[in-house]
Formats: sequence, structure tokens, C-alpha cells
Amino acid sequence: MRHLVTAALLAATALSGVVASAPAAAQSRAELRRDRQDIRHEQRQLDRARARGDWRDVRAQRADLRDARRDYRADRRDLRQQRQWQRDRREWRADMQRWRSGHRDLYARGGWQAPFRYQSFRTGARIAPTYYGTRYVIADPWRYRLPAAPARARWVRHYDDALLVDQRRGVVLDVVRGFYF
Repeated sequence: MRHLVTAALLAATALSGVVASAPAAAQSRAELRRDRQDIRHEQRQLDRARARGDWRDVRAQRADLRDARRDYRADRRDLRQQRQWQRDRREWRADMQRWRSGHRDLYARGGWQAPFRYQSFRTGARIAPTYYGTRYVIADPWRYRLPAAPARARWVRHYDDALLVDQRRGVVLDVVRGFYF
């Protein structure tokens, strides 16, 4: 009976991760749209500065346009990495669950406690930096068969869960509930 309940919980966890992954991607698409609007705005400002003929204003507007384009490229790169992550993680979850069943001692919970109470996080949620500080980082994710984190992201432990958090924005990219037994 215990094996049946465990299998049902693992299946529910895997399905909830697949279904809940959409908000993070939608948020990135919205960021890309805002970045494109910023580029158009900065281009209009540069055109106005050129029409006025003030070379200092033109130089400042060029720098603003360059920064807006740099932000757009960075967000586009993040979105590509996030989509690749979502494709790879479906395969990874099935493999990890099979491997974990034979190595339960590695995932023993121990006496680990955080100075804050447990909160269930979902994919796409924005969390405070205290939840993904250096003392909660899983330093050796390969030991637990966690996949490599994308750029600017890291695996952190939150009680029995493993969270993949984007360090720059504080957005939860993936949640593995009940990771530690």
C-alpha cells in the first residue's frame, strides 16, 4: 500500500510541474514585449535628439538605445534557455524517480530546518532572496541527479523540496516536491 501511495504522489508531483511551467514562460514573453517597446521608445528619442542637433543628447540617447538592446538580447537568451529546460526536464523527471527509488539513503532528510516556516512555492512565483541565499544552495546537484541549472539559476533546498531559482529575478523556474524523504 505504501508503494502505491508513494507512486501516486510522485506522479502528481511530476504532473503538477509540467502543468505549472507555463507562467514563467509567459512572464518572459511579456518581458520581451516590454523590451521591444523600450527599444522603439529609445529609437524615437534618438531621432528627436538628432533632429535638434545637440550632440550630447545624441550620445546619451545612443547609450540608452544600446542598453535597451542589450536587455532585449539577454531576455531572449533567457527565454531560449528556459524553453530548452522545459523540454529536457520531462525526460529527467522519469529518470530521476527510477534512480531515487534505489538510492533512498542519499535523499534522507536529516535534521535540516530553516529559520522560516514552510511555504509551498509554485513555478513562476517570485520569492524573496532569503529563500535562495547561499546557505540554502545545493552545492552538488549532480550528486542528487539534478540537471545542470541554466545560466543565472541555481538549485536551492526549501525543507523537503528542491527549487530551481533564477538568481537575477527571484523567479522559481522548477519545483521538485518531496525531493528529500
